[in-house]
Amino acid sequence: MNKWITSALIAGALFSGQVFTQAMAQDDNKDAIRLGIDVPYEPFVVRNADGDLEGFEIDLGNELCARANLECSWVEQSWDGIIPGLLARKYDAILSSMAITPERERQVMFSLPYYNTPSVWIAARDRDIDIDDKDSLKGLSVGVQRGTIRDVYVTQEYGDVLDIHRYGSSQDVVNDLKSGRLDLTFEDFPIAVDAIDFRQDDSPYKQLGDSIKTPTSIFGKGAAMAFRQRDKALAAKFDQAICAVYADGTFDMLMDQYFDYDLSVRPGEQDCAK
Repeated sequence: MNKWITSALIAGALFSGQVFTQAMAQDDNKDAIRLGIDVPYEPFVVRNADGDLEGFEIDLGNELCARANLECSWVEQSWDGIIPGLLARKYDAILSSMAITPERERQVMFSLPYYNTPSVWIAARDRDIDIDDKDSLKGLSVGVQRGTIRDVYVTQEYGDVLDIHRYGSSQDVVNDLKSGRLDLTFEDFPIAVDAIDFRQDDSPYKQLGDSIKTPTSIFGKGAAMAFRQRDKALAAKFDQAICAVYADGTFDMLMDQYFDYDLSVRPGEQDCAK
Protein backbone atom coordinates (compact mmCIF):
# COMPACT_ATOMS: atom_id res chain seq x y z
CA MET A 1 0.00 0.00 0.00
CA ASN A 2 1.58 3.30 -1.05
CA LYS A 3 2.05 6.24 1.27
CA TRP A 4 -0.66 8.32 -0.41
CA ILE A 5 -3.33 5.67 0.13
CA THR A 6 -2.18 5.06 3.71
CA SER A 7 -2.28 8.79 4.47
CA ALA A 8 -5.74 9.10 2.92
CA LEU A 9 -7.06 6.21 5.02
CA ILE A 10 -5.59 7.67 8.21
CA ALA A 11 -7.02 11.09 7.40
CA GLY A 12 -10.40 9.54 6.65
CA ALA A 13 -10.36 7.62 9.91
CA LEU A 14 -9.43 10.74 11.86
CA PHE A 15 -12.16 12.72 10.11
CA SER A 16 -14.72 10.00 10.81
CA GLY A 17 -13.67 9.88 14.45
CA GLN A 18 -13.95 13.65 14.69
CA VAL A 19 -17.44 13.62 13.17
CA PHE A 20 -18.46 10.82 15.55
CA THR A 21 -17.13 12.77 18.54
CA GLN A 22 -18.98 15.91 17.44
CA ALA A 23 -22.18 13.93 16.95
CA MET A 24 -21.83 12.45 20.43
CA ALA A 25 -21.31 15.95 21.87
CA GLN A 26 -24.38 17.19 20.06
CA ASP A 27 -26.38 14.27 21.49
CA ASP A 28 -25.16 15.21 24.97
CA ASN A 29 -26.13 18.83 24.38
CA LYS A 30 -29.68 17.84 23.49
CA ASP A 31 -30.26 17.15 27.19
CA ALA A 32 -28.97 20.58 28.27
CA ILE A 33 -32.02 22.80 28.72
CA ARG A 34 -32.16 26.50 29.61
CA LEU A 35 -35.15 27.76 31.60
CA GLY A 36 -36.14 31.45 31.49
CA ILE A 37 -37.36 33.05 34.71
CA ASP A 38 -38.19 36.54 35.98
CA VAL A 39 -36.35 37.52 39.19
CA PRO A 40 -37.35 38.34 41.92
CA TYR A 41 -40.80 36.90 42.54
CA GLU A 42 -40.92 35.83 46.18
CA PRO A 43 -41.37 33.14 47.32
CA PHE A 44 -41.18 31.58 43.85
CA VAL A 45 -37.70 32.84 43.04
CA VAL A 46 -35.17 35.09 44.77
CA ARG A 47 -31.42 35.55 44.61
CA ASN A 48 -29.78 34.67 47.92
CA ALA A 49 -26.78 36.32 49.59
CA ASP A 50 -24.41 34.10 47.62
CA GLY A 51 -25.98 35.19 44.33
CA ASP A 52 -27.72 31.86 43.69
CA LEU A 53 -31.37 31.48 42.69
CA GLU A 54 -33.68 29.78 45.15
CA GLY A 55 -37.40 29.50 45.87
CA PHE A 56 -40.42 27.34 45.13
CA GLU A 57 -40.15 27.42 41.33
CA ILE A 58 -36.40 26.84 41.40
CA ASP A 59 -36.86 23.73 43.56
CA LEU A 60 -39.82 22.56 41.49
CA GLY A 61 -38.05 23.25 38.19
CA ASN A 62 -34.93 21.37 39.27
CA GLU A 63 -37.09 18.43 40.35
CA LEU A 64 -38.97 18.43 37.04
CA CYS A 65 -35.69 18.45 35.13
CA ALA A 66 -34.43 15.49 37.15
CA ARG A 67 -37.66 13.56 36.43
CA ALA A 68 -37.34 14.39 32.73
CA ASN A 69 -33.66 13.34 32.71
CA LEU A 70 -32.57 16.80 31.60
CA GLU A 71 -29.67 18.98 32.70
CA CYS A 72 -31.19 22.42 33.28
CA SER A 73 -29.76 25.87 33.86
CA TRP A 74 -31.60 29.10 34.65
CA VAL A 75 -31.58 32.28 32.55
CA GLU A 76 -32.78 35.49 34.17
CA GLN A 77 -35.14 37.58 32.02
CA SER A 78 -37.41 40.54 32.82
CA TRP A 79 -41.10 39.76 32.45
CA ASP A 80 -41.95 42.13 29.60
CA GLY A 81 -39.38 40.38 27.39
CA ILE A 82 -39.82 36.81 28.54
CA ILE A 83 -41.86 35.48 25.59
CA PRO A 84 -39.76 37.33 22.99
CA GLY A 85 -36.68 35.84 24.67
CA LEU A 86 -38.09 32.33 24.28
CA LEU A 87 -38.95 32.90 20.62
CA ALA A 88 -35.47 34.33 20.04
CA ARG A 89 -34.00 31.08 21.49
CA LYS A 90 -32.34 32.75 24.48
CA TYR A 91 -33.67 29.76 26.45
CA ASP A 92 -35.64 26.61 25.69
CA ALA A 93 -38.63 27.02 28.00
CA ILE A 94 -40.17 29.46 30.46
CA LEU A 95 -40.80 28.38 34.05
CA SER A 96 -41.86 31.62 35.70
CA SER A 97 -45.46 31.56 36.97
CA MET A 98 -46.86 32.23 33.51
CA ALA A 99 -50.65 31.94 33.38
CA ILE A 100 -52.17 30.10 30.42
CA THR A 101 -54.24 32.62 28.47
CA PRO A 102 -55.71 32.56 24.95
CA GLU A 103 -53.47 35.44 23.84
CA ARG A 104 -50.32 33.67 25.01
CA GLU A 105 -51.46 30.37 23.50
CA ARG A 106 -51.25 32.04 20.10
CA GLN A 107 -47.54 32.66 20.71
CA VAL A 108 -46.31 29.68 22.71
CA MET A 109 -47.23 26.11 23.66
CA PHE A 110 -47.99 25.39 27.31
CA SER A 111 -47.38 22.41 29.54
CA LEU A 112 -49.99 21.13 31.95
CA PRO A 113 -50.63 23.77 34.64
CA TYR A 114 -48.61 23.17 37.80
CA TYR A 115 -50.28 25.67 40.14
CA ASN A 116 -53.10 28.20 40.25
CA THR A 117 -53.69 31.17 42.53
CA PRO A 118 -56.11 34.10 42.57
CA SER A 119 -55.35 37.81 42.38
CA VAL A 120 -56.35 40.32 45.07
CA TRP A 121 -56.91 44.02 45.54
CA ILE A 122 -54.82 45.44 48.42
CA ALA A 123 -54.98 48.87 50.06
CA ALA A 124 -53.98 50.50 53.35
CA ARG A 125 -56.23 49.33 56.19
CA ASP A 126 -57.31 52.88 57.05
CA ARG A 127 -58.52 53.59 53.50
CA ASP A 128 -62.26 53.38 52.82
CA ILE A 129 -62.28 52.05 49.24
CA ASP A 130 -65.16 50.11 47.74
CA ILE A 131 -63.66 48.21 44.82
CA ASP A 132 -67.15 47.28 43.57
CA ASP A 133 -68.25 50.91 43.27
CA LYS A 134 -66.43 52.09 40.17
CA ASP A 135 -67.63 55.67 40.41
CA SER A 136 -65.93 55.99 43.81
CA LEU A 137 -62.59 54.89 42.32
CA LYS A 138 -62.18 57.78 39.90
CA GLY A 139 -58.77 59.39 40.25
CA LEU A 140 -57.30 56.71 42.54
CA SER A 141 -53.94 55.22 41.59
CA VAL A 142 -53.31 51.50 41.23
CA GLY A 143 -50.01 49.71 40.71
CA VAL A 144 -49.54 46.58 38.58
CA GLN A 145 -46.59 44.74 37.07
CA ARG A 146 -46.36 45.56 33.38
CA GLY A 147 -47.43 42.85 30.94
CA THR A 148 -49.04 40.55 33.52
CA ILE A 149 -52.60 39.23 33.53
CA ARG A 150 -53.31 41.69 36.34
CA ASP A 151 -52.23 44.53 34.08
CA VAL A 152 -54.63 43.23 31.41
CA TYR A 153 -57.51 42.88 33.89
CA VAL A 154 -57.13 46.32 35.46
CA THR A 155 -56.73 47.96 32.06
CA GLN A 156 -59.79 46.23 30.66
CA GLU A 157 -62.10 46.52 33.67
CA TYR A 158 -60.93 49.72 35.40
CA GLY A 159 -58.92 51.63 32.81
CA ASP A 160 -61.64 54.25 32.52
CA VAL A 161 -61.63 55.15 36.23
CA LEU A 162 -58.29 54.26 37.81
CA ASP A 163 -54.93 55.93 37.22
CA ILE A 164 -52.85 52.86 36.30
CA HIS A 165 -49.15 52.84 37.16
CA ARG A 166 -47.19 50.02 35.49
CA TYR A 167 -43.90 48.72 36.90
CA GLY A 168 -41.14 46.43 35.74
CA SER A 169 -41.35 44.22 38.85
CA SER A 170 -43.87 43.33 41.52
CA GLN A 171 -41.41 44.50 44.18
CA ASP A 172 -41.51 48.01 42.72
CA VAL A 173 -45.32 47.94 43.00
CA VAL A 174 -45.16 46.88 46.63
CA ASN A 175 -42.53 49.52 47.43
CA ASP A 176 -44.70 52.33 46.05
CA LEU A 177 -47.79 51.05 47.87
CA LYS A 178 -45.89 51.01 51.16
CA SER A 179 -44.43 54.46 50.53
CA GLY A 180 -47.91 55.90 49.95
CA ARG A 181 -47.39 56.70 46.27
CA LEU A 182 -50.22 54.30 45.33
CA ASP A 183 -53.77 54.08 46.64
CA LEU A 184 -54.05 50.36 45.94
CA THR A 185 -52.57 47.47 44.01
CA PHE A 186 -53.96 44.46 42.21
CA GLU A 187 -51.53 41.67 43.01
CA ASP A 188 -50.95 37.95 42.72
CA PHE A 189 -52.10 36.34 45.98
CA PRO A 190 -48.76 34.69 46.93
CA ILE A 191 -46.84 37.91 46.32
CA ALA A 192 -49.31 39.88 48.43
CA VAL A 193 -49.07 37.34 51.26
CA ASP A 194 -45.30 37.35 51.23
CA ALA A 195 -44.56 41.03 50.59
CA ILE A 196 -47.54 42.81 52.16
CA ASP A 197 -48.88 40.32 54.73
CA PHE A 198 -52.41 41.69 54.54
CA ARG A 199 -54.11 38.77 56.32
CA GLN A 200 -53.14 39.74 59.86
CA ASP A 201 -55.56 41.89 61.87
CA ASP A 202 -52.73 44.19 62.94
CA SER A 203 -51.38 44.58 59.39
CA PRO A 204 -51.48 48.12 57.98
CA TYR A 205 -52.96 46.64 54.77
CA LYS A 206 -56.15 44.78 53.88
CA GLN A 207 -57.80 42.92 51.01
CA LEU A 208 -60.58 44.68 49.15
CA GLY A 209 -63.48 42.53 47.94
CA ASP A 210 -63.19 38.91 46.87
CA SER A 211 -60.21 37.10 45.41
CA ILE A 212 -60.40 36.95 41.60
CA LYS A 213 -59.69 34.10 39.15
CA THR A 214 -62.08 34.95 36.35
CA PRO A 215 -62.64 35.56 33.52
CA THR A 216 -60.61 32.65 32.16
CA SER A 217 -60.00 34.69 29.00
CA ILE A 218 -57.69 36.87 31.12
CA PHE A 219 -56.59 34.73 34.08
CA GLY A 220 -56.29 31.44 32.23
CA LYS A 221 -56.29 27.94 33.68
CA GLY A 222 -53.28 28.23 35.95
CA ALA A 223 -49.53 28.75 35.68
CA ALA A 224 -47.62 26.52 33.29
CA MET A 225 -44.32 26.16 31.50
CA ALA A 226 -44.13 27.74 28.04
CA PHE A 227 -42.35 26.36 24.97
CA ARG A 228 -41.87 27.23 21.34
CA GLN A 229 -44.69 25.71 19.29
CA ARG A 230 -42.41 23.22 17.55
CA ASP A 231 -40.92 21.76 20.77
CA LYS A 232 -43.70 19.23 21.38
CA ALA A 233 -41.36 16.46 22.53
CA LEU A 234 -39.77 18.69 25.17
CA ALA A 235 -43.19 19.83 26.41
CA ALA A 236 -44.32 16.19 26.64
CA LYS A 237 -41.32 15.34 28.83
CA PHE A 238 -42.21 18.08 31.28
CA ASP A 239 -45.91 17.12 31.24
CA GLN A 240 -44.96 13.63 32.41
CA ALA A 241 -42.64 15.13 35.03
CA ILE A 242 -45.47 17.34 36.34
CA CYS A 243 -47.72 14.27 36.56
CA ALA A 244 -44.98 12.41 38.44
CA VAL A 245 -44.36 15.07 41.11
CA TYR A 246 -48.08 15.24 41.81
CA ALA A 247 -48.52 11.46 41.85
CA ASP A 248 -45.87 10.72 44.50
CA GLY A 249 -46.53 13.75 46.75
CA THR A 250 -43.39 15.69 45.84
CA PHE A 251 -45.39 18.73 44.75
CA ASP A 252 -47.25 18.84 48.08
CA MET A 253 -43.98 18.55 49.98
CA LEU A 254 -42.45 21.47 48.08
CA MET A 255 -45.65 23.52 48.37
CA ASP A 256 -45.77 23.05 52.13
CA GLN A 257 -42.19 24.31 52.46
CA TYR A 258 -43.14 27.69 51.00
CA PHE A 259 -46.89 28.26 51.48
CA ASP A 260 -49.53 27.91 54.17
CA TYR A 261 -52.32 27.68 51.59
CA ASP A 262 -53.12 25.32 48.71
CA LEU A 263 -52.12 26.35 45.19
CA SER A 264 -52.19 22.89 43.63
CA VAL A 265 -53.96 22.18 40.35
CA ARG A 266 -53.76 18.42 40.02
CA PRO A 267 -53.60 16.98 36.51
CA GLY A 268 -56.30 14.53 35.49
CA GLU A 269 -55.68 10.87 34.72
CA GLN A 270 -56.37 11.53 31.04
CA ASP A 271 -53.66 14.23 30.95
CA CYS A 272 -51.11 11.90 32.49
CA ALA A 273 -51.95 8.90 30.31
CA LYS A 274 -50.61 10.54 27.16
